[in-house]
Amino acid sequence: MSIVPQPDMHYLPRPTEQSMARVLSLFRHQPFLALRGRRKPPLCKMSMDSRARGVFAAAVEAVQPDTVVRQSIERKKDSVIIDGHKFTLKHNLHLVGFGKAVLGMAAEAERIVGDHLVKGVISVPHGIQQTLQQHGKGHLLLKENSRIKVIEGAKHNLPDADAQKAAEEIRQLASGLTEEDLLLVLISGGGSALLPAPIPPISLQEKLDVTRKLAAAGATIQELNTVRRALSFLKGGGLANFAHPAQVISLILSDVIGDPLDLIASGPTVPTEVWPEEVLSVLERYKLLNSVPPSVNDVLGRTSPRESKDKSSTSGHVLNAVIGSNSLALKCAGLRARELGFRPVVLAPGVCGDVRSVSRLYGLLARFACSREEPPPELAAEMLRLGPEVGVESWDLCRTMQVFEEGRTEGWGATCLLAGGEPTVELTGKGRGGRNQELALRVGVELRDLKHPLNGPVFLSGGTDGQDGPTEAAGAITDAGLCEEAQAQGLDIDTFLTNNDSYTFFSRLSAGKRLLVPGLTCTNVMDVHMLLIPPIPINIR
Repeated sequence: MSIVPQPDMHYLPRPTEQSMARVLSLFRHQPFLALRGRRKPPLCKMSMDSRARGVFAAAVEAVQPDTVVRQSIERKKDSVIIDGHKFTLKHNLHLVGFGKAVLGMAAEAERIVGDHLVKGVISVPHGIQQTLQQHGKGHLLLKENSRIKVIEGAKHNLPDADAQKAAEEIRQLASGLTEEDLLLVLISGGGSALLPAPIPPISLQEKLDVTRKLAAAGATIQELNTVRRALSFLKGGGLANFAHPAQVISLILSDVIGDPLDLIASGPTVPTEVWPEEVLSVLERYKLLNSVPPSVNDVLGRTSPRESKDKSSTSGHVLNAVIGSNSLALKCAGLRARELGFRPVVLAPGVCGDVRSVSRLYGLLARFACSREEPPPELAAEMLRLGPEVGVESWDLCRTMQVFEEGRTEGWGATCLLAGGEPTVELTGKGRGGRNQELALRVGVELRDLKHPLNGPVFLSGGTDGQDGPTEAAGAITDAGLCEEAQAQGLDIDTFLTNNDSYTFFSRLSAGKRLLVPGLTCTNVMDVHMLLIPPIPINIR
């Protein structure tokens, strides 16, 4: 069984531009009953900048690897309860893991169930143990007498011989299990590169070359995973196959929009049939069929699907549980925002698409929220046209606009709009930066001329992994005064944007005070976006 917590979702047909005024007028006269009667958030004397940083810190703290594991495993004497399922412990527990956050996950798992642990093997990034030690993160390291073997590999986030060695040891451990055993699998972002197991006679380099060519040709992540699964022993449910008939329990820290189990680390515990015909179709689509090495043709020439065991019998012994995600980070960020005097509202956890379109949407939302009079219908109509391009449903936009409307007319005070995801940046230059810093810079441009109120709005974009591109920053904070501040210091924003040089811009602007630099976070659930709207003095006709 594959179990993923799903938030309550509601969908409305996408309103047309002509019907938008009618939709919003209905919202104004029929506020959500659930929002009535709530007390105003408490007043807070902290600056908007400080509160934004505090809310971001709460988001990151909520998805720390040890925290999510501790909250997902309930120990009761000689049994554990995970995701509502009870499993008996009788010195029959084995552990494997792969991913950037897995070391901390494994350390916490061993603290909870280590007395029943027989053996473990985890594949983690090169140098991670030394890095954690240097940053004072010793609580995320294994103890000296640990039963878990740590193998570091995948330098520069690319599969290598060390990662392949770790994958082979993980495969051997899983292959030796019986129906009396439990296999605890820990998975986080970066797991795919740390679990390379090409099917012979394919070499690691040959498999890497095929996937690189596909990516360069524009293949989707679904198509790339179709090929990866077909050429790998362990991806696409392969690890679960080798562990059969043992009970497999996977705890997953998701770094993918929507938390699709088959895409996170290429789904090693998600039973999936991949037929060679599917892979050949993908290769043909991108005109690569004649350029793949003979070893790949050899594997794809086999007539049966890759799975080695009956899918129905394997899937009944697998529990997949997402224990940390962007949605969880946003939920905890919202709780902190309320403590700091804001009324939180989550727009969407899957914002994607070009950073220019994303910044435009946030600029429009800020103008809608900060309007002292009834916003013009054209503003809402443009947002509804733009939303689907960047992963935001029309219903979520309508809901958010309603909250802004009610916040102004009923005098709620400040609002904190939260969202998550991973926008993309089109590279046109050779500067230093990342998607979060570029998004913050572009939103700052969108907010120009937004004079009211004087102390807002404020926008933050930050990567939960603490690193935005090849820089030491996770992101940046901006507001309506950014353009004026840059002009006063002789910084031409357009030049920096053209060169994708957002980090240099924010470093030079006011001695880098707008940069978001949390340091090593030890986790990754994509990005957090935040728009803080202070109380708006309004004129109602």
